[in-house]
Amino acid sequence: MSGTAEDLIDRRRLRRKLSFWRVAAVVFAALAVLGIALFSSVGGRSAFSTRDQIARVAIEGLITEDQELLDLLEKVKDEAAVKAVVLRIDSPGGTTVGGEALYEAVRAIAAVKPVAAEVGTLAASAGYMIASGADHIVARRTSIVGSIGVIFQYVDASQLLDTIGVDVNAIKSSPLKAEPSPFAPAPEAAKAMIRRLIMDTYEWFVALVAERRGMSLAEARVLADGSIFTGSQGLERNLVDALGGEAEVRRWLEDDRGVRKGLKIVDREPEEEGYVSLFATARTMLFRGFGLDPRAASLETALLRKVGHLDGMVSLWQPLDERAPLR
Repeated sequence: MSGTAEDLIDRRRLRRKLSFWRVAAVVFAALAVLGIALFSSVGGRSAFSTRDQIARVAIEGLITEDQELLDLLEKVKDEAAVKAVVLRIDSPGGTTVGGEALYEAVRAIAAVKPVAAEVGTLAASAGYMIASGADHIVARRTSIVGSIGVIFQYVDASQLLDTIGVDVNAIKSSPLKAEPSPFAPAPEAAKAMIRRLIMDTYEWFVALVAERRGMSLAEARVLADGSIFTGSQGLERNLVDALGGEAEVRRWLEDDRGVRKGLKIVDREPEEEGYVSLFATARTMLFRGFGLDPRAASLETALLRKVGHLDGMVSLWQPLDERAPLR
């Protein structure tokens, strides 16, 4: 019995020790993550912000009205230590309003310091709209650029509703209210209304490209039929200024715009307001791990961005079959 009692006591002591070290390990890991977050958001970025640099801002994925990104662009515009800005664009486009807001933010930066756009895989539609706000566009030979245009899509589910026996009734103040509707075929007046809306935005987009790329409106319209181009084709058509990557961007900034040689290119990201949140840091790491937008404020928002939830008119390149190989 004494041996059994001693064994029980030893096991309890061992459990206490294991519990202590488990708790200590969790606390240490939490403090480590918090310390890294504090350094990167307070120490690291603050230190960078007081040192002369070239700020690089990523514009990726579907473009929406992103206030945090707009705030970041405003910040790098006003920072005296930022001598130039590089926009790293990899986007199929998005809402025209989101593209317009970012384009205007880019032009505000260009009014006070050099701005270059470095195209990754894709800068199409609203993505190209934003790139055109830069003073110099660099793309890879096989990058995709263009898709200048606007689209408004709606669903006509009236046949499906008829099949399952569902009637949708509405009392409206006027015939064009809430048209086009997914519950009935769109009347011709509604189609004409949407076309007027689309063409007004399209003409603005074409004029923007013509002005920024030094073309006539006629030349811009030839390119604004929704076509996409490789980087090399874009260079031939004056949609791109040079082929290459970071080295070409740096060469232009230093040789053509007089930016001091050797400045560090610092990746800048939107920051959390107020204090650094451990949970926000963990959330960002989790979203990145699953390929979701790390800037999303919630899982729901991240999932919606992932599947491309957009409202209103969009300037968005949409391949007919995403499974088809690019040629």
